This record gives sequence, C-alpha cells and structure tokens, in this order.
Amino acid sequence: MRFLVLGGTSFLSKHIAHDAVARGHEVVCAARGQSGSVPEGARLLVLDRDEPGAIKALAGERFDAVVDVATGALGWVLDAIEVLADRARHWTFVSSINAYTDTATRGQTTDAAVCEPVLDTKHYDLTELTVERYGGTKVASENAVRERLGNDRTFVVRPGIISGPGDQMDRFGYWTARFARGGQTVVPDTPHQPIQHIDVRDLAAWIVTAAEQRLTGTYDAVGPVLELGPALREAAELVGAADLQLVPIAPETLLEAGINPWGGPRSLPLWLPVEKHGLVAHDPTAALRAGLEPRSLADTVHSALLDEHARGLDRPRAAGLTSVEEQALLEHTGISAFDRR
Repeated sequence: MRFLVLGGTSFLSKHIAHDAVARGHEVVCAARGQSGSVPEGARLLVLDRDEPGAIKALAGERFDAVVDVATGALGWVLDAIEVLADRARHWTFVSSINAYTDTATRGQTTDAAVCEPVLDTKHYDLTELTVERYGGTKVASENAVRERLGNDRTFVVRPGIISGPGDQMDRFGYWTARFARGGQTVVPDTPHQPIQHIDVRDLAAWIVTAAEQRLTGTYDAVGPVLELGPALREAAELVGAADLQLVPIAPETLLEAGINPWGGPRSLPLWLPVEKHGLVAHDPTAALRAGLEPRSLADTVHSALLDEHARGLDRPRAAGLTSVEEQALLEHTGISAFDRR
C-alpha cells in the first residue's frame, strides 16, 4: 500500500510512519522537517501547511491511505481534502476526546454530544488554543472530512491521553522521570480518580491496520479505565529510585498553592477535578472490538523511562513541577522532612 502521513517527524505521526514502513508499505511524509526526521525507509516531502497552496505539491500523486493528525488548523484539513480527497482510497483523521461537551459523565461513547464546530481556518499553536476552541476545531475538521470523502472512506479516532516514547505534552512522561529521580515526590491525593491512556505505539499500529482493512467510522481511541492512585503506585514501584517516597497532597491544598491540574506549567499532570473525570473515563469497548490492542501499563512505563533517560530526566518540561516548585509546595503544606520519612 501507498501511505501519505501528513506529518511523520514527531510523536504519533512518526510512530504511524514507522509502523507502516515496518509492514512493507511505501510511506510518504509531508512535513516541514523541523520537528525531527522521518523514519528510515520513509520519504520526506518538505511542505509547510501554513503556506497557501503548499499541499498542491501532492496533487499529482495517489495514495491508498492518507493519515492526518492536524491539531489546531481547520484550514490545513480543508486544503488537504480539496487536493487529495479524490486521490485517496481511505482517510484517517485523528481528532480528540476534547470533541465532547460533557466532561463529567463517565462511560460515554461516540454517541455523546460534541462541541459546536469552530469554523475559523486560522492555524493556532497548541499554546494559543483553549479547550473549547481545540475541541470545536477538531469537530469542524471531522465534519469536513466526512462530508468530502463520505462515511465509506473515513476513519476518525478520538484519542484521550497518548502516552509512551516521545510524549511531547509530558502528562505521562513527567511521572516516570520524576519517580526515577527519587526523593519526596508530591502526588495528588485522589486515589480513586479515573484515568485512561493509550500508548502511542498501539494507537499508531491500530491506525495502520485500519487503513489496511479500510475500517471506517468514529471511535474513542482509549484504553481501559484505571484508578490514578494505583496507576501511579505501580509506575513508582516499576521505575522509582530506592529513596522514592510518594507524598499525597489533597486537591484543595494543591489549588490553594496555585498548582494546576491536568498539564501545563506548575501542574500535577493527570490530576483532574471531579467535573472533568468524564474526559478520562470513556467506554473503550467499540475500539477494542475494532482491533485496538492496548499494552500493559508496565510496558508503557518502562519504554517511557528509556525515552526520558535519552531526552534527560531534568530537561525543561511542558507539564509538571520543577524541583524548586515541588520543594516550595512541600514547605507550604507544613510537612517537615521528619514527617515525610
């Protein structure tokens, strides 16, 4: 098969290209080439989707499968389908669990209500996107792909947290690196909070398989629902340094200290307020029946740690607490070094 990956140089899109090459497919990656290199065996077509008409460089080619992971740009999606819709047998669009309006209810499926489409075609960097704009842009992009290609050629996946090697958001990688560094480590005291993730390698493999089998429809690309406390403890036991000590701190104390939930600077990744628990507790049944095969948490944790060591445990991060912030938080709570032993 002939694959076109719109991207292919970082995280999910790179894993997709790698998996497709490994299966013997011809793979073209269309990207600026600034985020990294394409996998060995893939061909890079240098292309900047912010440039008007850039996608027309592909107008003379045909593909058995196109995979688009466009993040905050409806314009990118519209340009791609205008040029390539009649030149592709199967089209995968990677959307997001943020497409849904109800963030509180657990066990939702793809029948749940989605955000109002955001029809602004400007490209927004992820740092500029509100959750509402991001979700609405994904919904508008989904709609555009379905309307142009039809349901018989369209595969839409809505991932939640994507974990594993190359994690750019640091929601998962922060914890593996932090546990490996050891010492007193602040964790949210929300042991029964739901959490679910999908390893980037499993999502990539499923997307390639879906293209091979011409699977269509819309799916929540999520793994089984776990509890945050046991999941963090398992990860700590797997990769934690000998002197690691988990220090649970109550959500209200974290908020009073200015610690953010979920992600971003000065945060404890994966921790969510109750009204957001539905985002990390979707029903995975349909995706599992359609071939998604999530690996064990242990496998993801070990692979993530190897990746974190390669990139540097103490590197600047998109999410989490710095060492200084964590120490200040411990002092703010009034927990002494003696109390923490």
